[in-house]
Amino acid sequence: MPNLTIVMYHYVRDLKHSRYPEIKGLDINLFKEQLQYIRTYYNVIKMRDVFESLKRNYTLPKNSLLLTFDDAYKDHFEFVFPVLDALGIQGSFFPPGKAISEHRVLDVNKIHFILASVENKEPVIKDLYSLLDTYRNEYNLDQNEDYFNKLAIANRFDTSEIVFIKRMLQKILPEKLRNIILNNLFSKYVSKDEEAFSRELYMNIDQLKCMLRHGMYIGSHGWNHYWLDTLSRDQQEQEIKLSLNFLQNVGCDTSEWAMCYPYGATNDSLISLLKRYNCKLALSTEVGLVNSANDDPFTYKRLDTNDLPKDKDAESNEWTLQIIKTS
Repeated sequence: MPNLTIVMYHYVRDLKHSRYPEIKGLDINLFKEQLQYIRTYYNVIKMRDVFESLKRNYTLPKNSLLLTFDDAYKDHFEFVFPVLDALGIQGSFFPPGKAISEHRVLDVNKIHFILASVENKEPVIKDLYSLLDTYRNEYNLDQNEDYFNKLAIANRFDTSEIVFIKRMLQKILPEKLRNIILNNLFSKYVSKDEEAFSRELYMNIDQLKCMLRHGMYIGSHGWNHYWLDTLSRDQQEQEIKLSLNFLQNVGCDTSEWAMCYPYGATNDSLISLLKRYNCKLALSTEVGLVNSANDDPFTYKRLDTNDLPKDKDAESNEWTLQIIKTS
């Protein structure tokens, strides 16, 4: 039966007063409310507790919950960290090394801010179609309508148009062409200075070191933030090595460490490499709770912040009840 809840966060900021109030994030005041709800029903634990539970000589506390934050946004340092530090609870943060070290903006974030810059997504799709037309012969591309009909399927968070844009620019197109198109759209809709935008968006090394000194956990989120299941074994190993070098520069202990898969993407090749490099557990984006006694620690499920109430006075919801009933 499940005995561990892992919650996943991305953007947590003062949304109303930010430059991009349309970004799909959690307002800091709602985060504080949700933390109060969490502390009513759960015991917030540390990553070390999860490591120890995997050794079979340590039982997790009742109603255990782990807080995880992907992508190392500066929001996490400015808004999340002070709240956690004041409460004396740990968050686990997963930085993508290249974005911070080389001041580049991740493809996924370029897409987020392109979409947040326009209320109507049709102009973005029109521009995307135009660029596809330009490069169709060179890259042997399908027709625009064929891509749309195949990919534009709404999910629990996004409309069909947004899913189409994300899928095209995250995975479907060849990497070289994705970069060309993304840079074109990012320059038009968001910023012509990628380095400056990156410094504004992500934490820096000193901020990560500060959080580490104050008891936060810092784990791996890859180097390039690739879909790791699309890479060769050698490329996967290079991603791991670069990411571990980055964590060592931050001051992290890499004798035991946790991985957070970009996009939740993994495969058997990657998992075997992670084990070779002393990784002890890895987090997916699959929705669900964890049975730490029986579940594969390299495919641990997580809840999204939207799966738990953001009202401190809310009654326990379906996910919370599952934990309470089995504890």
